[in-house]
Amino acid sequence: MDEPAEIGRRVQRLRAQRGLTQRQLADTSYTPAYISTLEAGKVRPSETALRFLAERLGTSYEELATGRPAHLATQLRLDLTDAQQMLADGAADDAAVRYRELLTDAEQLGLEPEQAEALLGLGDCAIEGGDLSDAARHFEAAERILSNEPLPRRAGAVRGRAVAHLLAGELRYACYLLESTIDELTASGLGDPEALVLLYAAIIGPYIDMGAHARAAHAAELALALAPQVNDPALVAGMHRQVARTFLAEGRTADADASLAKAQTIYQQLRLTTDLAHCHWMRGYVHAQRAELQAAEQELRTARSMLAAKRAALYTAQVEVELADVLRRLGRHQEAAELLAQLLELGDRHGAVHAGGAHRLLGLIADERGETEAAEEHYVTALGFLERSGATGDLADLCRLLGDLLRRTGRTEAALDAYRTGLGHRAAPGTTTLGPAPASPLWSVADADDAP
Repeated sequence: MDEPAEIGRRVQRLRAQRGLTQRQLADTSYTPAYISTLEAGKVRPSETALRFLAERLGTSYEELATGRPAHLATQLRLDLTDAQQMLADGAADDAAVRYRELLTDAEQLGLEPEQAEALLGLGDCAIEGGDLSDAARHFEAAERILSNEPLPRRAGAVRGRAVAHLLAGELRYACYLLESTIDELTASGLGDPEALVLLYAAIIGPYIDMGAHARAAHAAELALALAPQVNDPALVAGMHRQVARTFLAEGRTADADASLAKAQTIYQQLRLTTDLAHCHWMRGYVHAQRAELQAAEQELRTARSMLAAKRAALYTAQVEVELADVLRRLGRHQEAAELLAQLLELGDRHGAVHAGGAHRLLGLIADERGETEAAEEHYVTALGFLERSGATGDLADLCRLLGDLLRRTGRTEAALDAYRTGLGHRAAPGTTTLGPAPASPLWSVADADDAP
């Protein structure tokens, strides 16, 4: 709301334009003296008074209180929805241009919620394009704008920031952001179902990568139990996509595929291209886990084509690591090595976890070809990347591979050191290095029986 003097001048101008006296404007609800005092800027009108005067003057409360025509804010919100759909269709570059324009408009109009929405969109666009530092900057700016809003309103910004750190290989910090926000929501009594599902779905990935499978499974159970209270179908689809990861970690590939099928159906109905590509990606991984390698290759190539067409560089690189592993298992070593070499030419800007994964696969290929020195070099390089990220499960597996190689070449002591290192990286089931798991929300465990 503007200062009283500005509001008073606005009321006086509109009253004069409509040919009303102060007595006529006051009607029977207020006195002419009150209208005179208000127009002189000597009193701050209440919201009730302004809504009454706005109706009498044939304008909106928002325009009378701020000077902004209501239709401008409404149009801006509609334009933000269009930009969001543009991003969902996979046109991240075009969406980013539109979000920047809308951010400028929102700043000029002084509309902070719309500024935050535009910044969240820019953060998502930056993630699609693989610019993780830019993404984190946008999410942090959105969080600052929303700092005085209730925590559920800030959940999207926190989740975005955590995802940016996760994709950059900073798993522990991503867990910290998500866990602390879940705890704050629970402790404050602001257990908004949509905010909690958003955060629980986001934390499943880093938990699994850190080897905290019990925590991942618990987060999945809580998300599933909350899902019936969520009205956003895209959010429910994203939750099912992440829950599938816990099923895979538990060896429940049929359940994982069923969850992915639910997500895929929703994405197809909503025409969310990038998210649909993620489903193809994960279904390819499910097929690979079942040793259905031809089907896995087909799904992963579909995902890769969809993501590459939308210039989603970060996710394209991740799919290429999975595809290379399938090609290796199919015995097409040269094709897999060429794919990984192209990926590594980009450096590790797509995240230490995936650069480590690429070197691990190159090590396996060299190992299977009998190229021991090259294999060892790739394994050691991969260890360096993964130690930076804290990807505990991957580190333990890599230490086993390196230990096996060293043992086969007669270096028993070095092999023992590698095995010990791997054992040291194994997280105890259900734990991270962050302390106690987040508290469960204040609803009955029996509610979980209603989960889809």
